[in-house]
Amino acid sequence: MPDVVVVGAGIVGAACAYYAAREGLSVTVLERGTVGGGTTSRGEGNILVSDKEPGPELALALASRTRWLELAAELGPDRFELEEKGGLVVAASDGGAAALTRFAAGQRAAGVETVAVSADRLRDHEPNLAPDLAAGVLYPQDMQVQPVLAAVSLLAAARSLGAAVVRGEEVVAADRGPDGHLTAVRTRTGRYPTGAVVNAAGTWGGEVGERLGAPIPVLPRRGFILVTEPLPRVVRHKVYTADYVDNVASDDAGLETSTVIEGTRGGTVLIGASRERVGFDSTMSVEVLRRLATLAIRIFPFLAAVRLMRTYCGFRPYCPDHLPVIGPDPRVPGVFHACGHEGAGIGLAPGTGALISELLTGGRPDLPAFAPARFA
Repeated sequence: MPDVVVVGAGIVGAACAYYAAREGLSVTVLERGTVGGGTTSRGEGNILVSDKEPGPELALALASRTRWLELAAELGPDRFELEEKGGLVVAASDGGAAALTRFAAGQRAAGVETVAVSADRLRDHEPNLAPDLAAGVLYPQDMQVQPVLAAVSLLAAARSLGAAVVRGEEVVAADRGPDGHLTAVRTRTGRYPTGAVVNAAGTWGGEVGERLGAPIPVLPRRGFILVTEPLPRVVRHKVYTADYVDNVASDDAGLETSTVIEGTRGGTVLIGASRERVGFDSTMSVEVLRRLATLAIRIFPFLAAVRLMRTYCGFRPYCPDHLPVIGPDPRVPGVFHACGHEGAGIGLAPGTGALISELLTGGRPDLPAFAPARFA
């Protein structure tokens, strides 16, 4: 009988499995589809501190960034294409520049490295930027990974420590003992006795929580990405406009767009970002794609002459208070949640996995902001 069953083989589930196995726990990962095939495969691989306000999520992001660097040293950076590329946030107006400066000052006080960039020096960092932008802030700590490679690598490392990964298994229910403690999870084809289960089902975390008797309000928030033809390294950093932070923090269910642009190791340029709560509707929206392209050309005019190779959409695991759900569920002893990270799951995965591992081995990390009890 495994000490813990992890539901979901995306990046967060893979991190939970790795850190739990590293602590000597026996781990079984159950995945209904393919490893990293859900939200993880639809992300850009961002590891960001630049987009988070001072508070618990920023603290988790900084801790996770350190753990990503440790994982690169342990497993090898090429295993998941880790790039310490840095981020550049730009403002198109004087008002936006003032707001960006205030936001960066708060982050700097919380331990984030920031470098103010005047309008006349922006193109020193990104030569292809539009010449009429007002100002920017450089964030040297922002990084990027290839998210599916990262999930695969973490699960491979977990396997080397004794973990098992079972694909094609969808968790549908949980068994509980006379005292209410979880004793097993049930799938469509079998039963897995265990003393603990980690709900790392990402966008489907709300659904899995319901099946375990511990519902949490995780909802899908759709986003589209444009992918260009391969190019020389024409975008050096992750570049986005200052309104991106407001979009992330918004509670609006309607369509919101901001400009997010970055290059990949393979030469393609990724263009986003859109957010809207439309359930799991994956219908392609030409209007959203047109808007994203228009916004991107405003920041990088050369993109007007570049061909698109493909587009895709994915679903972020949105939580109403914009914080992940991490920790034990008070309603069902033995159920732990590790989901609801919205668009920050890649970056926050190692920190989340380490916290879950600490909890599973009897530790008591201070997690009031992330605790599932806030929804119980």
